Amino acid sequence: MRTHNEKISIYHGMVSTIAINLAGNFYPIFAISILGATNYQVGLISSLPPLIALLMTIPAAILLNRLETQKKTVGMAVLWARLFFLLLIGVVYISSPYQAWAFLIIIALMNVPATISNIGWQTLISGMIKDERRGTFFSDRNRLLTIAGMISTLIIGIIMKNQTSNATAYQWLFFAALLFGLLEVFCLMKHKETVQPVTSTKKSSMDWSIFKDHGYRWFLIAALCFNFTWQMSWGIFNIYHVRIAEATILWISIFSVACQLVQIFTFPLWKKWAEEKSNTLMLVWAALGMALVPFLTILSTNLFYLTCVQAISGFFISGVVLLLFNLLLEQSPAETRTYCITTYNVLLSFIAFIAPQIGILLLEGLGIQASMELNSIMRIGSAFVFLLMFSRTRKYTKVLLVKN
Repeated sequence: MRTHNEKISIYHGMVSTIAINLAGNFYPIFAISILGATNYQVGLISSLPPLIALLMTIPAAILLNRLETQKKTVGMAVLWARLFFLLLIGVVYISSPYQAWAFLIIIALMNVPATISNIGWQTLISGMIKDERRGTFFSDRNRLLTIAGMISTLIIGIIMKNQTSNATAYQWLFFAALLFGLLEVFCLMKHKETVQPVTSTKKSSMDWSIFKDHGYRWFLIAALCFNFTWQMSWGIFNIYHVRIAEATILWISIFSVACQLVQIFTFPLWKKWAEEKSNTLMLVWAALGMALVPFLTILSTNLFYLTCVQAISGFFISGVVLLLFNLLLEQSPAETRTYCITTYNVLLSFIAFIAPQIGILLLEGLGIQASMELNSIMRIGSAFVFLLMFSRTRKYTKVLLVKN
C-alpha cells in the first residue's frame, strides 16, 4: 500500500513529465525547422541549461537549507519555470536573425527557477520515502511516469504529423505545456511535508567532509565520467535525426515512444537485478549497453531501423535513470545528504554544459560517423570506471568489517 506522499509524488511526476514532453522533446526540431538554428545553436540547447544550473545550484541549496519547509518555495519555482512557456510562444514574432538566440536565452533563463525546483524536489522526496521503500517506489514511479510520457508523446506525434514546419502548431504545444505546468504546481503542493525544527546553529553553505566519504567519492568519479560520455552525443543525435535522417515531428515522437515503451517494462527488471547484485554492478552493464547506441545509430538512416535503435536505448536508459539516482542516495550519508545531492548537481551541471559542446566540436572536426564511434568507445570506458568503483568499494567495506 502506497503512502499519501507516494501517491501524490506519482501524480505530480506524471503531469510534470507531460509538461516537459509537450515542449522539451521538440526543442531541437523547432529550432532547426522553424528558427533556422545552426549546429552550434542546436548544441547550446543541451548545454545552456546546465550552465545556468551550475551557477544556480549552490545559491539554491543555501536557500533551501535555511528553510523550515521547502514545499512552497519549490512550488513557486516550478510555477515561474513553467510561465516561461509564454515567452516561447512569442519567439516567432521576433525578427528572424535573432529568433534562435532569443529562444536559447529563454531556455537558459527558464532554468533559473527550474534548478531551485529540481534540487528542492530531490531533497524533499528523499525525506519522504523510507530507505527500505526506495527501490520499489522509484521503480514503480519511473515506470508510471514513462507510461504518461509515452502516451503524451504519441498523441503529440499523431496530431502534429504534418505540422513540422508550422510555427502555430508549436505555439499550441507550448501553451498546453503551460497548462500542465500549472497542474504540476497544484499536485506538488498536495505533498505532506514535515516541518524541520529550527536550530540555533547556523548551517554552513558547504560541508567539505562529504569528500572524505569513500563511497560518495567513488560515486562522483564514476557517475560524472559516465554522464560526460552520455551527454556529449545528445546534440549529435539531434542533428543526425533531423538533418541526416530527415525525421519529422511524427518520427521524433515515434523514437521517443519506442524508447519509453521499453523503459516501462524494464524498470522492474533493473530493480530486481540491482537488489540481487547491487546498483553499482548493474550500472556497469547499463553503461556498456549505452555504448552500443551511437555505433548502431550511424549504420543507417532508415527511420524504422532508428526506431529499433531507440528501443534498444530505452532498455539501458531505464537502468541508468533508476540506478544512478538510487546509487546517489545510497552513497550519500543521511546527515549530509543535502550537501551530497547539491555537490553532485553542481558537478553534473558543469559536465552537462561542456559535454555537448565537445560533442559538436568533434562533429565539426571528425564528421558524424567518427564522432559517434569515438563516443561509443568512451562510453565503454565509463562502464569500466563503474566496475572499478564496485571492486574498490567492496574491498573497502571488507577492510572496515575486519577492523570492527
